[in-house]
Amino acid sequence: MKLLRMKAGHGEIVLAEGDVKVPQDERRLIEAFRRELDQGMWAAVPTETAGGRREAELVKSFAEVPRDSERVIFFPRAAGGSAPAAS
Repeated sequence: MKLLRMKAGHGEIVLAEGDVKVPQDERRLIEAFRRELDQGMWAAVPTETAGGRREAELVKSFAEVPRDSERVIFFPRAAGGSAPAAS
C-alpha cells in the first residue's frame, strides 16, 4: 500500500509505503495516515465500479481502508466558503 499526497504542481508525492501484513510496515502506515489527518487533510481510497468507472471513498481512519487497497490519497480540504450568518 502507498500513502500519497496530492500537491498542486507536483502531482502525487509518496508519503509512505509498505505491506499491511507486516506489523512494522503497518505501524508506519498508520502513523503516516494519522499525521496527515492531524494536519487537516482528507483521505480517500480510489475504487473502480464493475462498469469501470473510477471513484473514491472518503475514509476517516486507517481501519476503514480496505486491506487490499493499493493506495490512499490525501488532499487538502477546500478553503473559503461563506461566513456564518450573523444572528
